[in-house]
Amino acid sequence: MRSLRFLSAEALVSHPQVARHSLDSVAHNLYPLLFKASYLLEQAEVTRAVLGRWPLEEFRLGALLGPTAEHPQDLRDRACRACLEALVRGLGDHARQDPRARRLRVADLTGLRDVQVQRCPCGSALGRWGRTRLLARTCCELQAQPLAVGRPVEVLADLFVTEGNFQEVVQALGPGGPAPLHVRCPSFRADSLSPGQLLRVLRLAGPGTLRKLEVVHNVRLHAGHVQQLLAQVGFPRLASLTLPTKAFDAPPTCVSAPDGQDPLLASIARELGKMTQLTELRVAFSTLTGKIPTLLGPLQTPLRVLDLANCALNHTDMAFLADCAHAAHLEVLDLSGHNLVSLYPSTFFRLLGQAARTLRILVLEECGITDSHVGMLILGLGPCHRLRQLKLLGNPLSARALRRLFTALSELPELRCIEFPVPKDCYPEGAAYPQDELAMSKFDQEKYDEIAEELRAVLLRADREDIQVSTPLFGSFDPDIHETSNELGAFLLQAFKTALENFSRALKQVE
Repeated sequence: MRSLRFLSAEALVSHPQVARHSLDSVAHNLYPLLFKASYLLEQAEVTRAVLGRWPLEEFRLGALLGPTAEHPQDLRDRACRACLEALVRGLGDHARQDPRARRLRVADLTGLRDVQVQRCPCGSALGRWGRTRLLARTCCELQAQPLAVGRPVEVLADLFVTEGNFQEVVQALGPGGPAPLHVRCPSFRADSLSPGQLLRVLRLAGPGTLRKLEVVHNVRLHAGHVQQLLAQVGFPRLASLTLPTKAFDAPPTCVSAPDGQDPLLASIARELGKMTQLTELRVAFSTLTGKIPTLLGPLQTPLRVLDLANCALNHTDMAFLADCAHAAHLEVLDLSGHNLVSLYPSTFFRLLGQAARTLRILVLEECGITDSHVGMLILGLGPCHRLRQLKLLGNPLSARALRRLFTALSELPELRCIEFPVPKDCYPEGAAYPQDELAMSKFDQEKYDEIAEELRAVLLRADREDIQVSTPLFGSFDPDIHETSNELGAFLLQAFKTALENFSRALKQVE
């Protein structure tokens, strides 16, 4: 139920010209209501005016758009382009004021959730990359103007940097002199950058305030780069770290130690051990065979999130995971790409038992789980009463095995999402279960729909219509990839072209 004060704010912002001329007469404690009302109704010019005259010392976007007693609706999943552009421009207007008239000290622009379907009336979203570029451009424009700076406004923003906005971000983060906006980022995502560019921008981004670092996809790092990054930059408050594919591969010039040890990995592990707040580690698609004890052993805090998908783990790694201190604290675990039930049944189920009290999300995609393994899997998942998501794509299971599994899963009280594989029954009889996306997508759709309805019926009979089931063959929606897909495509084409040129040059040298 909206309060009378919020209804009044809506009525005022519905008349933009009147609202803008009335702002000087509005009590300071009503500005948060005016901001949320203007954002709700997409009155961008009012949003800009409210920010330009913001009379309070703090502006925190997530708190302002979240549910309150005045207006219980949560607007944090509305990354409305018009409103966010108005917000940042209003922040720029505020910075242009006489420093003696400015009261704003902190502008926290974090807290938005990027979703696939925008619920704002205009339906046009401004994603994290676009928000980063907009803020950077605003900072650059202000730096170019002859302004009396005074005490700068500290701006907290989740940054997403690629080759396409790198130069603007670097200029915004490292101005040549005093600037009215001082940008710091709690969360940083990097893609399509060289190792040198990544190192440069992270040094400018305020690593002392960084809580989450995602280095993904097209940032080509090897273990030498990772060690340099962690040792030279330092992230004392980092809680979440994501590294790209092959980030732990040895540098091209590295010579293997005669005793089989990996001093570079040990150095990386020591740097990770200095991060006393690190609780999330994602290192998928790195070859870490037999190296998990070295990597995770020095960590001082138990991990809550661990992604080791397609890391070529062996028995030593699984035995360490099953018995280490992290196991009893894991909330999210991804072990995709390993034949766990076939090769390491005892250690895998011991790990599940250790994590049962805390585990919320379990990802076991392409783990070679077959019909003969379902009984063991049911026993292993039985104690996981807090499990909310289970992802099993790419496992060759029949409809009969899936029905049996769903019957057991319906007894997990907090389970809300199951991603199940295309049943074997939907492919030609006797054919090997496909392992690549293209082949996997060529199945009998009618048969799949029939089996999917049967699985939903199993849940309905158990009174578990609250569980959502799906088969997202091409992955879940990633707003960051969606927003930068054109740039990523161009980057990949250029990388392919460079590889061909290098190959052609090598052939000519051989000849």
